[in-house]
Amino acid sequence: MAPPGVAHDLLLHRCLTLFTSFDGIDGKDRNDGIDGQDGAEILRRAMAQVSAVGTGRAEAGYLRLGEGLVRCPHDGQRATEALDAQVRELAGRDGPVRLPRRAWGWAFGLREPGGLREAGGPHGPDGLHGALVVSYRDRPGEDERLLLTLLVRQTAAALSAAAAHRRERAQALELRRAWDEREAIRKRLDASLTDLSRLREVHDALARSAAHGDGEDGIVRTLYRITGLAAAAEDRFGNLRAWAGPGRPDPYPKPDPAQREELLREAARRARPVRVRDRLAAMADPRGEVLGVLFLVDPDGRADERAVRALDHAAASLGLELAHLRELAEVELRLRRELVDDLLSGADDTSAYARSEAVGHDLHGPHHVIVVRWSDRPADDVFLKSVSRAATGMGLRILPALRSDAAVLVAQSAPGERSLHSALSRELGTDSGAIGVGASCDTPHEVPRSYQEALRALEVRRRSNSASGMTFYDDLGLYRILRTGSDHREVERFVREWLGPLMDYDALHHTDLVETLSQYFDRGGNYSETAAALVIHRSTLRYRLQRIREISGSDLADVDSRLNLQVATRIWKVMRNGPE
Repeated sequence: MAPPGVAHDLLLHRCLTLFTSFDGIDGKDRNDGIDGQDGAEILRRAMAQVSAVGTGRAEAGYLRLGEGLVRCPHDGQRATEALDAQVRELAGRDGPVRLPRRAWGWAFGLREPGGLREAGGPHGPDGLHGALVVSYRDRPGEDERLLLTLLVRQTAAALSAAAAHRRERAQALELRRAWDEREAIRKRLDASLTDLSRLREVHDALARSAAHGDGEDGIVRTLYRITGLAAAAEDRFGNLRAWAGPGRPDPYPKPDPAQREELLREAARRARPVRVRDRLAAMADPRGEVLGVLFLVDPDGRADERAVRALDHAAASLGLELAHLRELAEVELRLRRELVDDLLSGADDTSAYARSEAVGHDLHGPHHVIVVRWSDRPADDVFLKSVSRAATGMGLRILPALRSDAAVLVAQSAPGERSLHSALSRELGTDSGAIGVGASCDTPHEVPRSYQEALRALEVRRRSNSASGMTFYDDLGLYRILRTGSDHREVERFVREWLGPLMDYDALHHTDLVETLSQYFDRGGNYSETAAALVIHRSTLRYRLQRIREISGSDLADVDSRLNLQVATRIWKVMRNGPE
């Protein structure tokens, strides 16, 4: 056995060698803490060297993680939860621990050396890195405890050095990242300046076009000149509004409505122009509502980022232009509606002529008021636009407005016999509507009279058995002198009083006695003409007229009875079929 002095020098040499080996461990996890691979490796080596300084052994090693101590995985099988609890209770302080069948146990706090400690550093103000638990079968001597203390200090210093090394590497990486980020920012700024310069060129070109009042055509021509690609502007339904460049299709294709809506939805989901087959498309939607679509025709995929940005910028300009046009149209529409409201209520001729001229309508000459009501369509702006489209499509010059539950048109001429109802039925996809047309009015102050006549014609049409169709006030005949409203029931009672037995007989026996009587009166009582109109023999007609006398109890030769029956048949015909 070596003398004490020699043993002391030998152990001191081993501890110094251990410190040197600690100093060579490279921090590889690049974290600011010491809970990574290098800290665990230092602690493992320290635990392996405990037996070199005496007869003791390492029970467990701990590394600091956050505010607590976590046991190192290199502690073998001796560490227990009970030991963990004792170490946590010490909270990093040096102190005794109880271990089974060991006379002496101690937990050493592994702290930064005083000269290396950083106040408020990453390991807290106490500079704690971890803890090392050592035990002896017998109480260790003073020399062993001294060497053990030296080992603990060297371990703590190695942990501190490793942590400092990691911090330096992290700082170097952070500096590198900052430098790379700075370079990336500089490059982005250079690219942004270039883009801004190009966008300024696009903006200036579009501004010059707007200053010249070129409108949509100017925007499309400018886009073509900047990109060198053919450009086109369409409304939201796919109708061509403007084209610039070669290759314009003739005729221009009409897109499928379902595909068109899918395109609009897809484009709305993206912030940039989208490719649609051989085109790049950008939406003109200044307020989130698509007013139109701007295209670049690019079958070869030549459009670069500059072209895409130009298209995007031009689409924004187109959106503003279309929004402006819509606002002008809405103002004009509002002025037209206000004019129609005043005309229907009664306006002086001088004011009406001036206001109609301001909205581009000539009130001079004959006009008719047209009232339109559809049973399955609300009388709203959409309905009024449909009615206006159908009327203008027929060549009518109109002033449109909404009144109560109907669309009202002040038209420069009367529509054809059935043309307006047919055109509007095609527009709306249903024919379940009625139209009343007032008589002609030559001056604005006569418009209210034509309006009331149109309402009367509309009411008669809707109360007839053929409620769908168009009725002219001039065709009402007898109905023109009958009152409206609740008195209509009195008219029906009158018809029932004179024709009721004949109507019931026809319904029960499937005959046409009322129709026969109506045709007889319409032809002035001429037997031959009535029989020809009914396609029956004269003898058959005489038999029917006799049955009419018997069933109705009326004498056709009596002047009063004949007049009442003729009036009743006329009203019955209007009630059944509408005015002819």
